[in-house]
Amino acid sequence: MMIRNFCIIAHIDHGKSTLADRLLEFTHTVSKREMKDQLLDQMDLERERGITIKLQPVRMDYKPPGGDYVLNLIDTPGHVDFTYEVSRSLACCEGAILVVDATQGIEAQTLANAYLATENNLVLIPIVNKIDLPNAERQRTANELKNVFGFRDDEIIYASGKTGEGVDEILKAIVARVPEPRGNKNAPFRGLIFDSVYDTHRGVIIFIRVFDGELKKNQAIKMLGTQAEAQALELGYFRPKFEPKETISAGEVGYIVTGLRDVSRAHVGDTVAAKSENNIQPLPGYKQVKPMVYASIFPTSAEDYPLLRDAMEKLKLNDAALIYEPENVPSIGFGFRTGFLGLLHMDIVQERLSREYGLDLVLTAPSVAYKIQLANEEEKTIHTPAQWPDPSIIKTVLEPWMSVDILTPEKYIGSILEIVNQRRGINKDIKYLGSDRVHMTFEMPLANIITDFYDKLKSVSSGYASLNYDYLENRAGDLVKIDVLVGGEKVEALAVIAHRSVAESEGRELISKLKDLIPRQQFEIALQAAIGGKVIARENIKAFRKDVTGYLYGGDVTRKMKLLNKQKKGKKRMKKIGKVDIPQEAFLAVLKR
Repeated sequence: MMIRNFCIIAHIDHGKSTLADRLLEFTHTVSKREMKDQLLDQMDLERERGITIKLQPVRMDYKPPGGDYVLNLIDTPGHVDFTYEVSRSLACCEGAILVVDATQGIEAQTLANAYLATENNLVLIPIVNKIDLPNAERQRTANELKNVFGFRDDEIIYASGKTGEGVDEILKAIVARVPEPRGNKNAPFRGLIFDSVYDTHRGVIIFIRVFDGELKKNQAIKMLGTQAEAQALELGYFRPKFEPKETISAGEVGYIVTGLRDVSRAHVGDTVAAKSENNIQPLPGYKQVKPMVYASIFPTSAEDYPLLRDAMEKLKLNDAALIYEPENVPSIGFGFRTGFLGLLHMDIVQERLSREYGLDLVLTAPSVAYKIQLANEEEKTIHTPAQWPDPSIIKTVLEPWMSVDILTPEKYIGSILEIVNQRRGINKDIKYLGSDRVHMTFEMPLANIITDFYDKLKSVSSGYASLNYDYLENRAGDLVKIDVLVGGEKVEALAVIAHRSVAESEGRELISKLKDLIPRQQFEIALQAAIGGKVIARENIKAFRKDVTGYLYGGDVTRKMKLLNKQKKGKKRMKKIGKVDIPQEAFLAVLKR
């Protein structure tokens, strides 16, 4: 029995999951009765949105003439926010199928994933997919693959995930081109944890790629990173449901039911080994992923906080890129400051918490992490305006900049350059991939990408442009904190951080929004936005007024003025005693900008 481990990589919506369905059908891994579209997308959320969020392993038996093969496939997501899932799949494989949609051509995430695979020394098999569509451009897509990656004509396979055309050729290419798995069957057992899930009855279930040795059922195991010890209560393969076996050995991909109840004891990227073995070297694992976007998550009801804490722990086990810490905002209550890889990741986490754990949540507006160098040479990382130090002790503020790749038809270059310039972007390079396809490279601050840049990009390019971005470096920027004063008092929870060039317009927008949200009181309220000691915007919320002159009839106007002045003094006195009540909606409206 010979083993081949491979994954499928592509840009979002290029047909990875459909092609995986055909491979399962062709190898008779799943019976016709059990077959359904996007079989490996297990979550309802993945089916509804038509995207892959989680990597998903499956074991297939392939028996061409003169051979008996086991093919381990790991299906991967295509969106930029889930690149971490892709990198984990690549570490477990020796080959990757690079799928490109014949109607769309190479897109931003195609490039990013292909470069990731090359860095991991994987063999790439290029596939031009969706050739059954009437608007498929086979030759143009093949030429792009040759120009960008240097493939030869005889390496490119033409296929259709929908009709099954070319699937036999793909399977033959996997067997012929992908090398046998690395690893030593006679060495002590060693496996890499690439994913894990929590089962209420069976505890933590880890997904592993075995690199060395063999593991038997009921054998004692240990995690080298966390030093957690457990027993292999059950082990086996994915078909794609769990199929129990007595042993799993080098080169194979499988699962182990550990029975662990503490979800923090089994980390993705950790090495699992036999408990009896000493001096085992851990496998390289994965580099710690850095969140790009931060937001706070609060339960709408304070009583749900313990439920949210448990849900975050269990979700973290299944989503290694999620990072969080407790936070308390006096005006809203207890919640978690959470780090995400991008806006889609944030959206998916919120949806999963709401659906899988039945929580009603409030999410604040996304922000980024700023590094501040103080006058005394100390460095501080902040995620919220409330952590911003006094401007007099700030030496420099560093903000994250990204390298941005945009692939687009030529006619949209002008509109894209315009929206990039509005967001402080720097144009680095423009390359032609074919007669009318352009690869544009920019540098941009992350804070300007996470607001609404992707929506604007899709809008100006009629949906044709695709985006990918990677962390570049931290750069000094002229950033300021905009304070909000309500009735002369600073309200920390309403402050925001902005670039000085747009601070005034942001301040005005913020104050006009608050004017509609803060209810009128018995006295007039001044709303102000200020940078340091300088007020940049002001609005007044008018007081409720009782008509004290209603009973007057005729006579001198001074009688009316006397009464109004008396009322004015009363309002002034009330303003000193009275406190402005800011409703939760006002805080949330600012936080959700």
